[in-house]
Amino acid sequence: MDGPNFYAGFGLDRVAGRRGDKTWLARLLRSESTRILPVWRSRSLVAAGGSPRAVMIRAPEAEALVAASRQTVFLGLAGDAARFAVDLSHLEAPAASAALDGCGEFVDLRSVGALLDREEGGLLAYARGILHWHARHRFCGVCGGATEDRQAGHLRVCTAPGCGAEHFPRTDPAVIMLVSRGDRAILGRKGEWPDGMYSTLAGFVEPGESLEEAVAREVEEEVGIEVAGVRYHSSQPWPFPASLMLGFYAEARSDEIAMNREELEDARWFTRAELVAGGAGIDRRPRSDSIARRLIEDWIATG
Repeated sequence: MDGPNFYAGFGLDRVAGRRGDKTWLARLLRSESTRILPVWRSRSLVAAGGSPRAVMIRAPEAEALVAASRQTVFLGLAGDAARFAVDLSHLEAPAASAALDGCGEFVDLRSVGALLDREEGGLLAYARGILHWHARHRFCGVCGGATEDRQAGHLRVCTAPGCGAEHFPRTDPAVIMLVSRGDRAILGRKGEWPDGMYSTLAGFVEPGESLEEAVAREVEEEVGIEVAGVRYHSSQPWPFPASLMLGFYAEARSDEIAMNREELEDARWFTRAELVAGGAGIDRRPRSDSIARRLIEDWIATG
């Protein structure tokens, strides 16, 4: 495997050891080199025209945005320059603010991610994911009390007397796998996908389950096939909304598909030659920023 998957490996130093240094963080928020990444209702600020690019506002120009934000999170350092994310979801029209006027528009990252510079795509995904977590953990899961952020946005603590439970950012592990037998691989499709698009099988890991067990269970549940030879490929952060995709290959023990129609609209075997020739809706099948696409293309390349 060559290089990390999209949304990973973008070179940010998270400087976890200084997240509690409020004086240092306050100084960074006034620095000319610091850039602010606004997020609005899980949408990222992107400038169109030619190739899309992430909009990052200079900290001195974003002072009012930071003051008005629901949540500010320190993401890390790119070289010596800090990166912060701010949540503007409570505002009705954040793009109308002076700092954002004419900068771009708030869009779903999934619609432009594959077209972005890898570093920018990774930053936007990080910002989107951690602000999504904050939005859904404003109250304690232990007692229901209000929580407040600590550690520059990487911890929430319950403020209720006698509780004080600590809540750290969470990621939902999900397995995604290409199942093959000889020169053929199984791909499935869901009814809401674009016409003709097929992709790898996937599902969330359950409590008390290893990743290998999750692969075997999900394949059996979706297409009724037992697998062997489960082997790890790579992983990918996938903040849509909060997953870590863990990629695997597995070998099918049989050919007959018994599809679960509550999970899939269709599932079929495809040969390498069919995929190379455009089978499975190659022009529409998994986006080029997804690990699903990587699993398929790497499998084709081994034939």
